[in-house]
Amino acid sequence: MDLRSYDIICFGDEVPGVLAVISAAREYRRRTKLYPRVLLMSKGSLQEGIGGHLVRGGLAYLDRSQVSQELQQSLNLDPFGSPPTIYKEFLQKSGVSAIALDPSKASAALKAMLVQAGVALLSKVEIKSINKEGKKITSIITSKGTVYVAKQFIDATVNGELAQAAGVRKLNGFETFGLPNSELPVTLVFETQGLSVRRLKELDYIYLKRFTNLADSEAQKFLLSAAGKDAKLAEELRLEMIDTRGNLKTLWAGNDYIDVRSPALSVAYHSFRGRKLSFSETGIILDEGNIAILPDERLSWNALLFAVTGSEAEALARNGSKPTANMQKEMSFLTTWLKSLGATYVTPASELYIRHAGNVTGVVEPLIGAQMLHGGVPATEALGTFSYHFDVRGGIPGIGDKAKSRGWFKSLMFQQPTFNIGIRHALMNNVPNLAVVSPCSGFEGLACAVGRIVEFNVAVGQGVGIAAVNAILNNKNLADISNREVRQVLVETGQLPKIFGVANNTDGMLLAQFETLVSADAIA
Repeated sequence: MDLRSYDIICFGDEVPGVLAVISAAREYRRRTKLYPRVLLMSKGSLQEGIGGHLVRGGLAYLDRSQVSQELQQSLNLDPFGSPPTIYKEFLQKSGVSAIALDPSKASAALKAMLVQAGVALLSKVEIKSINKEGKKITSIITSKGTVYVAKQFIDATVNGELAQAAGVRKLNGFETFGLPNSELPVTLVFETQGLSVRRLKELDYIYLKRFTNLADSEAQKFLLSAAGKDAKLAEELRLEMIDTRGNLKTLWAGNDYIDVRSPALSVAYHSFRGRKLSFSETGIILDEGNIAILPDERLSWNALLFAVTGSEAEALARNGSKPTANMQKEMSFLTTWLKSLGATYVTPASELYIRHAGNVTGVVEPLIGAQMLHGGVPATEALGTFSYHFDVRGGIPGIGDKAKSRGWFKSLMFQQPTFNIGIRHALMNNVPNLAVVSPCSGFEGLACAVGRIVEFNVAVGQGVGIAAVNAILNNKNLADISNREVRQVLVETGQLPKIFGVANNTDGMLLAQFETLVSADAIA
């Protein structure tokens, strides 16, 4: 029998998992002066790049912690607050100035950090089965028949694939709200070359001017075509192109990113495509894009959204996040349109950006949205602070109707939480030597809308890496390690970020009511 033995194995190469094993290897070495045996295995092709959806999925526009100006000024914080130390190091080594991450540079930076930490890599892995002793995982058997033994395990996949193989129950979609078929859309990110920022600004401005001008009959025909001949929708789209002061909502270009603020470009594409600009009706949309500006006039677009059900998101994740034939067909139409605007190259990513694919159950302490609004874990045990809105891009199908049927007639929009981070929602109670560090962690209610963001999960991953070493050196399980033990290490090593969680109790109580009401029939 081919048997390989390690201290820690991570399955999945999403950035939080990669940085978790690097943190673990560094901490083990700090305490023992020895290199631990750490293995990072992925079902993806690591030759195509290390770093999951940020690298092979091409998601170059980073979602950063969004700290209010008031907090920035009162606590002397950067616009992005106080990110995890290892995340700052990763961004710096990848050459990120603010938002834009060049996937090839990111992969090179991660590879160098892994090599330096002595972490072994294994590519294109399929799990055949899991061996357990009691509740604990003892080894992973791959489809090639090799047995990989370890003491502690980390799952860094979007769908908790290792956890599922180990017998953990995973809820599909938004099953924590009793909506297992409802799921966030997936994106096929693409890069354009040859379309300059200046040219894109010009196009956006021309479209805005024409679509909002009722006297421009040709443009109004295009707008009506994009609205699927629905005059009411055409009017709504036109109104979305003008701000409250009556100005055109032109795109906003920062130093290394572009925020598209109006549906003008989307209208132009959908009218070219002959498909109604209605995500709920068609399940495909060129959305208002988040665009990262990369060197050599490369623009990376997070804009092409596809609707999926909970089980479809799971199937896509299991299939290596590969785009379907239908998605590739849409991409070819989009390529034709972009080339007509001046793009010389249009390159889709090799993998999809899957925002969310359900959540595991049976964690030490589940994390709900209301808890985030209440400020997260107590400051005395916090490993960092994160601030981000409850972002359900594309919406959660059916949640509004369900809320109304339960007698909820208030808004579904809740304040943005600024909350302290712990690791207990990532540690598995029922498999005590396993942590799930991903959008699939033990989030309930609206928590996964924030908990799916990479920067947050890196803070959790860094903590889990340290916790895994604590567990190994003290002959304990991951599930037994407290936030305080991890925090102690961050303090000792000078890595504890600023802690500034805000308790918004009024909105927190409101969200708690909503989450309790809507999820009453959800999880048995």
